[in-house]
Amino acid sequence: MLSNSSTNTVRLYSAWSDSRPGRLTTAPTYTMVASRENSSNPARIPALGLRVLVLIIVSIALMYLDHRENHLDAVRKGIDVAVYPVRLAVDAPLRFWSWLGESTTSRANLELENSRLKSERLLTNARLQRLTALEAENARLRALLDARARVRDEVRVAEIMAVDANPYEHNLIIDIGSRDGVYDGQAIVSADGVVGQVIRTGLMTSQAVLISDTDHALPVEVNRNGLRTIAVGTGEIDRLDLPFLPNNADIRAGDLLVTSGLGGAFPAGYPVAVVDSVTRIPQESFADVTAKPAAALDQVREIMLIWSAAPTAGEGVAEEPSDE
Repeated sequence: MLSNSSTNTVRLYSAWSDSRPGRLTTAPTYTMVASRENSSNPARIPALGLRVLVLIIVSIALMYLDHRENHLDAVRKGIDVAVYPVRLAVDAPLRFWSWLGESTTSRANLELENSRLKSERLLTNARLQRLTALEAENARLRALLDARARVRDEVRVAEIMAVDANPYEHNLIIDIGSRDGVYDGQAIVSADGVVGQVIRTGLMTSQAVLISDTDHALPVEVNRNGLRTIAVGTGEIDRLDLPFLPNNADIRAGDLLVTSGLGGAFPAGYPVAVVDSVTRIPQESFADVTAKPAAALDQVREIMLIWSAAPTAGEGVAEEPSDE
């Protein structure tokens, strides 16, 4: 039997043998009948083609009008305005990630640049400090050379290697010794004035005492009038005493004291100190007179040793500090 259905169908019919008692039962047999209905509808084809044709015609007409008359500019602008927020929303994540990447890169570059500039600044400051020190040393050496040109005695430039840390002994070590002709009692001066004397010589270095040491005494004279006296160290780096001047001595603040040359160790005429205080005490035999060394004893670095006649024993030579 054929079935008239809107879809393809398959129907099965079975034929069973009689199942009554005494009858042989056989397996059922099936009969398959298929029916097919034509699924295509010829009436739909012209309608679909007509729609496509209409769309093509409308598109061509719109393109023509837009090209020739620009009637669609307003529509296009309206669409652009309507779509603009959508574009912003779509582009926002990209803009954010791009900004974040640029910010991160810029910060890293700035940190690197900052670190580099700090290193360059430190290096520049170190070089500037070294340059300042070299300029100061150059000025000292120039002054020393000028002083050497003014000195008629034989001199040699030396450098201070170390300073005694003991506050009660103003001693220092210089970088030349007996192999260079240095001898005990030899005079030491700077570009500004007398510094001290050699008290012990070694082969390559020597020990010297400053004129401010309490064990040092130096014959001097007032440059203004030739008044002679003795300048004694006080243990203070910037003060000397003149303990043997009577109350009526012709001396006043500002007088320059120079070496008298009487002790034998120092040639005459080297600046020693400038008088800074004169106190005359009634009923006392001697005035209280102090002077400030002409040389900056706590700042001097380069010195000159003077070769002259060896000093007579006991005159003008500093007493060597005892071991006690």
